[in-house]
Amino acid sequence: MSNPTPGWWRRTGVDLRLMLMSVLLIAMGVVFNVMSGGVFLSPENLYNVAQQTAVVGIVSTVMVLVIVARHIDLSVGSVMGFVGVLIAYLQYTSGWSWPAACLAGLAVALLVSIYQGWLTAMLGVPSFVVTLGGLMSFRGAAFLVADGKTQPVNDEFFQRLGGGYDGGIGTTMTWALAAFVALVLFARMLQKRRARAHHEMPNEPLWLELLLTAVPAAVVFVFAAVMNNYQIASKDAPQGLPIPVLIWAVVAIVLSFIVHRTRFGRYVFAMGGNPDAAALVGIPVKRVTLMLFALLAVLVTVAAIVSIARLNAGTNSLGTGMELYVIAAAVIGGTALAGGTGSIFGSVLGALIMQSLDSGMLLLDVPIGKRMVIIGQVLIVAVVFDVLYRRKFGEN
Repeated sequence: MSNPTPGWWRRTGVDLRLMLMSVLLIAMGVVFNVMSGGVFLSPENLYNVAQQTAVVGIVSTVMVLVIVARHIDLSVGSVMGFVGVLIAYLQYTSGWSWPAACLAGLAVALLVSIYQGWLTAMLGVPSFVVTLGGLMSFRGAAFLVADGKTQPVNDEFFQRLGGGYDGGIGTTMTWALAAFVALVLFARMLQKRRARAHHEMPNEPLWLELLLTAVPAAVVFVFAAVMNNYQIASKDAPQGLPIPVLIWAVVAIVLSFIVHRTRFGRYVFAMGGNPDAAALVGIPVKRVTLMLFALLAVLVTVAAIVSIARLNAGTNSLGTGMELYVIAAAVIGGTALAGGTGSIFGSVLGALIMQSLDSGMLLLDVPIGKRMVIIGQVLIVAVVFDVLYRRKFGEN
C-alpha cells in the first residue's frame, strides 16, 4: 500500500480552504454552545438556524456566479422585498392563487434583472452603480406595492414552503434522503477512481478515499439525526428536514451542475478570468451576462417565496440588509471579488458561518449595534484572508 503523496488533497478533490472553513464552523458551534450553556447545539436551535440560513443560502449560490463574472448585485435584498410583497399582495388583496402570484412575481423579477443586466452588458454601466440605484429604487417599490401595509398569506400549502409548523418532510423521508446522498457520494468516489485508472492517472490508497468520503456522509447522517430530533411540543412526531433547507440543497446541486457540466458555467468562469480574452475566443459575453442576471432573478424569486411563506406575510422591509449577508457568504466561501474563482459549496459553508455567528451572538444577548459591527468586520477579514490565501498558494 502506497503512502499519500504531497498534494493528495488536490487529486482526491478535497479543497483545503473548504476544510479550514468546516473546522471554523465546528469550532464556532462548540464555542457558542459552551457560552450559551448548551443551547446553541440543541436540536431546536440548529433546526432554526438551518431554516434561517436557507434564504441567504439560496441567493448566495447564484451571487457566486455573479461575482465570478466580475459583477456585483447590491439590490438583491430590495428586489426580494419588492417581489415578496407583490406575491403576497396578489394573494391577499387581489385574490390570486399562490402559483399565479408566484409566476407574476417571477415575471417582475426577470424584468428587473434583465433591465439591470442590459444596462451592464449592453451599455457598459458598472453593475455596482446600476444595482446601487436598484437598492434604493426597489426598496421604494416594495413600499408602493401595498402602501407599506403588511400582506398576510393564508394558503396552508404555500406556508409549508417556508418551514414552520408543518414545513418538514418527516423523519422517514429525511433518513431515506440521507441514505441516498451517502450512496451518491460513494458512487461518485468509485466513478472518479475508475476514470483516473482508465486514463492511467495515479489513484490514492482506497482507504484514504473511503475515509474522505465517509466524513461528509457521516455529516449528512448527523444533520439528519439533528433534524429528526426536533419536535414541536404540540405535535406527535418530529419535523424532519425543513422544506426550505431541501429547496436550498436542490438549488445548490443544480447550480453546481451548471458550473461543472454546462457551457454556460464554463463561459462565466472564462469571463471572470479574462473578459477581453473570452470575447476574442467567441464567448457571447453580453448574452451570458444577461442570462446570469436572469438566473439571479429566478433564485431571488425562490428566496422571496420561501421568506414570505416562513413569515406568513409580505412586508416592505423584507430582505433589508440581505445583500451584505449574501455577498459575505460568497466571499467567505472562497469567491474572489476580483472575479474568476468561486465555489457553490463554499457559499453554503459561508452562509452557515454568517448565520451561526449572528444566531450565536443573539443567544448571548449581544446588542444589535455590536452585532452589526462584528458582522461587517467579518466580511473585511474574509477578504483579507482571501488575498493572503491566494498569495500563499499561488491562486489567481
